[in-house]
Amino acid sequence: MTAFTVALVLVVATAVLLRWRRPAWYWLTFGVSLAALRVLVRYASVMDACGLTVPPSRWRLALARATNRPVPESRPPRILRLRPTRTGLVLRLKLRPGQDAFDVAAATDRLRHSFGMYGVTSRELRSGVVEVRMTGYDVLKRVQMPAKTDTRPMRVPVALREDGSVHYRDYRAIPHALTLGATESGKSVYQRNLVAGLAPMDVALVGIDCKQGVELYPLARRFSALADNPDTAAELLDALVARMEGVYQLIRAEQRITSDVPDADIAADIWDLPDDLRPTPIVVLVDEVAELALFANKEEEKRRDRIITALARLAQLGRAAGIYLEICGQRFGSELGKGITMLRAQLTGRTAHRVNDETSANMAFGDISPDAVLAAIQIPADMRGVAIAGDSTGGWHRIRAPHTSLRQAVNICNRHADLAPDLPELAPFRPVLPGIPAASAPLSKAAPVTA
Repeated sequence: MTAFTVALVLVVATAVLLRWRRPAWYWLTFGVSLAALRVLVRYASVMDACGLTVPPSRWRLALARATNRPVPESRPPRILRLRPTRTGLVLRLKLRPGQDAFDVAAATDRLRHSFGMYGVTSRELRSGVVEVRMTGYDVLKRVQMPAKTDTRPMRVPVALREDGSVHYRDYRAIPHALTLGATESGKSVYQRNLVAGLAPMDVALVGIDCKQGVELYPLARRFSALADNPDTAAELLDALVARMEGVYQLIRAEQRITSDVPDADIAADIWDLPDDLRPTPIVVLVDEVAELALFANKEEEKRRDRIITALARLAQLGRAAGIYLEICGQRFGSELGKGITMLRAQLTGRTAHRVNDETSANMAFGDISPDAVLAAIQIPADMRGVAIAGDSTGGWHRIRAPHTSLRQAVNICNRHADLAPDLPELAPFRPVLPGIPAASAPLSKAAPVTA
């Protein structure tokens, strides 16, 4: 009996220590079993308390009266599957007649308290079937990406969502995106994760960094073109527009719209072209868009209009040509001048890190979801990297990118430097990478950089 007591004390002490210091380990060893048992035991009573049950049908009442049996109880949604994950539980429910997926979504906070979970979210899979995802601990406090992710061409895992799932940046589904965030909010780390994820792929990276290149030039070995000032950026964007027009001419020449060609084989963008003819897709990263929109005199105003016009044309027409925009900034609104609102309307993906005012959050989500605006302004200052990600459908998630140092991102880009394609239209803007550059050499269109 003494040995059993000692073993029990050791197990309890280990569980308490893991829950305090390593919540992920605690969940995998003890938490998942206890949580699953708690959900199954409390399920009927919790659903009844949360108003997620339906009264018995008339035929069941009639059958109970005919057989002189007790009145049947109200029925909760039927459990189709209970699946444990590395961060929580996934509960798939079949709704009863008369129930709605919104009822479950409205009760998620009560379910969180009743089941003793850290977070609960729900989504409708199909008519009558709802998936409830429950997390057992704060997965955003210490982000640990899963070892295996569903990586596809032009689809990059960049962060972890609060429900434990992976947040992907899918350029085929959401071609253009806007990322906002105040200073020291984690916006640069998010951008590094994005570049590091794109580096091993067959894609050309184009950067515009008007902070004299301090953010993107260390990663220059993987970039096909870089600009570090507004003048060079204007020329680079004009070159991208010219390439876009050339790609459209190629698509028209290869559309194959004869009567004997199946509908699925008719080319409408670069992904419909054969592999040997498909142009390399391009991701354009703009580090601080406000620097491209500000001006102090008439000449700078003309340059600014030229830049915004080119960005708007790429945002409206670039998807089919395989040109995707990733625009970052601290603020993005009508105060940046004409054309900005039109450009923002084309940026389907929205990500907002901690912002300094509600107006900045409205820039990202005001035309999408008021709830996302409220969530964005509530991000604490000590949680760098936490962001709200949404799209034009109105759906949004709280995410956090894993910390990636500049050195780690540089190493990844250097390792895949041979994958940076040489594009003729962008050749004048390709960064020059000598072995030992002069320390005092100014950055220009073909500036020497270190990496």
